[in-house]
Amino acid sequence: METPSKQLEISRMTHEEEEEMQHDISKLRDQVQQNLLSQKVTEAKMDCLNKGVEVNMDGLKKGVEAKMDGIEKKLKGNMEDLKIDMEAKKDGIEEKLKGNIEDLKNLQQEMLTNREKVLKETHEENKRNVNHDFIDSNGGLNTNHVPKIDMRNFDSKDPVTWIL
Repeated sequence: METPSKQLEISRMTHEEEEEMQHDISKLRDQVQQNLLSQKVTEAKMDCLNKGVEVNMDGLKKGVEAKMDGIEKKLKGNMEDLKIDMEAKKDGIEEKLKGNIEDLKNLQQEMLTNREKVLKETHEENKRNVNHDFIDSNGGLNTNHVPKIDMRNFDSKDPVTWIL
């Protein structure tokens, strides 16, 4: 079932129509060329912007790296200073401890010496007192008198006895 092919009728254009069509084609070519140029300009601008962004990113990256290096160096310096300060404080504390230990030894020695003196003096005084007591008890007057104490007989009816 084929359809019979008809021959296309060729239409003829007039000269004015042909010129108009040429004019339209020319306008379209101009527009296409302008679009292509515009596209190339846009691509060039995009490439330029991309390169600018890359340059800026590289600059920022280098700047951040430089700052990090600076911070790292400063931190190392601070750590070294801290170590030196800690060593100095440690040495100072050790010196104070040595001085305090010496002071404690001197104090202990002084206390032992004073204690020995006090014990010796107390012993000699006790010895003298014993000798005097011995002399007084043997050769002295016998005046050791105990007074008589009034001892009441307990009477439950006497209120004074209850109080005493």
